[in-house]
Amino acid sequence: MTASVLITADDLRALLAGGAGIRILDVRYRLGFTDGHEDYLAGHIPGAVFADLEADLAGHGEPSDGRHPLPSDAALEEAARRWGIGQGQTVVVYDDSRSLPASRAWWALSRAGIADVRVLDGGLGAWRAIGAATEEGEVTPPRGDVVLGRPGATDVLSTEQVAGWGGVLLDARAPERFRGETEPIDPVAGHIPGARNLPIADLLTDDGRFRSPEEILSAFEVVGAAEEVPIAAYCGSGVTAAQLALAGALIGREVTVYPGSWSAWSNTPGRPIEVGAVPAEEDPLDE
Repeated sequence: MTASVLITADDLRALLAGGAGIRILDVRYRLGFTDGHEDYLAGHIPGAVFADLEADLAGHGEPSDGRHPLPSDAALEEAARRWGIGQGQTVVVYDDSRSLPASRAWWALSRAGIADVRVLDGGLGAWRAIGAATEEGEVTPPRGDVVLGRPGATDVLSTEQVAGWGGVLLDARAPERFRGETEPIDPVAGHIPGARNLPIADLLTDDGRFRSPEEILSAFEVVGAAEEVPIAAYCGSGVTAAQLALAGALIGREVTVYPGSWSAWSNTPGRPIEVGAVPAEEDPLDE
């Protein structure tokens, strides 16, 4: 994949002005706040349909499954049709939270076979910054006819598979959570043994846009995520890990996601836990 997974606000406005038949999804969501629907109703990109991360882009299970396990393949297809996505249609996703939930939507829909899913770089803030119009109220599109693939669990990692992972394992959480100094949500603080910390914030600018491919590539290589080694990612609950996978796509690096992430690992009895920073002199390729 290439940088085409991102779209600028100017390019999106031009597509809409030209009558391009794209489907836009508003994926506003913040942990501990609302589902974003009220904010969506108050103002969104014209034609955008609201997509609920908790209800449609995540499943529900036991604590050992994590807070945001994958929805079933059938459930995701039903949601995609309800959003009005047609077969072969380009989809643009955005949010107002540094492209975090939008990245989950990009990842879920891309792995299910939608060939052209793009994330609005900078989200709703970038759209408003160019003076583009918004509209209020609900958009209820005609039902779509998209047929999604059935990837199941073929291209993601389970807790057992993570325990035996032979490549580089990246932890996308903030450094203090990685080191185990604080844990505001999950039952245990720390990180998965052998993981390397690559905070997603390091890959974004202050206004929530992705940094240049050169900067992202450098950040990956600093933590040992070189081109020739398998790369996997986790976070708190599988949402930020999807954003790290998107960052990997921008530089041509395939990143396998552990959807259960720390919320699953820390809720599975008997799983080992490390705390503290990884020693600087430790070579990740020699682990």
